[in-house]
Formats: sequence, structure tokens, C-alpha cells
Amino acid sequence: METALRVVAHWPGAAGLQNLHPLIVHYPIAFLTSATAVYLAAAIVRRERWAWLGLWLLALGALGATAAVWTGLRAGGSVMIAPSVRENILELHKRLMIIAWALSLLSLVWGVAGRPLPRRRGIVFLALLLLMSGVLARGADYGGWMVYGYNAGGSLPQPIELSR
Repeated sequence: METALRVVAHWPGAAGLQNLHPLIVHYPIAFLTSATAVYLAAAIVRRERWAWLGLWLLALGALGATAAVWTGLRAGGSVMIAPSVRENILELHKRLMIIAWALSLLSLVWGVAGRPLPRRRGIVFLALLLLMSGVLARGADYGGWMVYGYNAGGSLPQPIELSR
């Protein structure tokens, strides 16, 4: 894995890349929210093939979320942001994304056990997916706020203090 990280770090166009987290985070967001939508559609129209697609999307999303959490935790201390931004935005982002990751893993285990769409307590399973997507969206919003509102990882003079 370390070799792969070194290759990416020396890849043309990766100059100035502080960490891999920004390259990875968009995949689990896309896969997990798509899994939720596909599972909901599969339950409504009762299509088992769609539920299988939902399960695969959920698996890819949970795998991607694992990578995103790992790279995010490794990068957290090196991101140049003001202490106020770290305390009020980064910490919330981190907590919410770890919760979303845990919910994705729980959903995946449940989905595999009842594959493709759990029939027992299926409505609770779908509610869990919706909860995961909501937590994921809120956590991703905090991440975007750090990047676009406070130049996390950017080239502007640092630090930019939190403004309310």
C-alpha cells in the first residue's frame, strides 16, 4: 500500500497534494447515496435485480468509506486550518463521517445476511440506509465548508479563522 501511495504522490499533476483524502472521498459519497436510492426503488417496485445492484453499490461504498476514513484520519493533523475551524468544523466532520462509515458497515453486514434486500425488518433496513445517507450528507457538507469556506489544504495564506 505504501508503494501505491508513493506512486500517486509522484504522479504528474499531484504536485502539492497534501494527502489522498480529497481524491477518495467522492466515491463513497456517490456509491452510498446511490445504494440508498436503488434499494428504495427496489423495495417500491419489488425488483430483486435492483436490490442486487443496491447491495453491490453498498459494498463498494463501504469499502470506499473505509479508505476515506483511513486517509482522513491520517491527514487530519496535517491540514492547515485555524484552531477555531479545527474545533468547530473538522471535529464535527470527523465524527459524522465515522458514524456514516459505521452505519455503512452495519448496513452492508445486514444486506449480505438478508441478501439482496433483507425481508425481515426491511423497513428498518431502509430507514438505516436513509439515516446513513443523511449523516453522510451532513458530514460531507462540513468537509466542503472547510475546503471552500476556510481553504483547508489550499494555497491561500493560513489560517483563516472561523466566522459565524
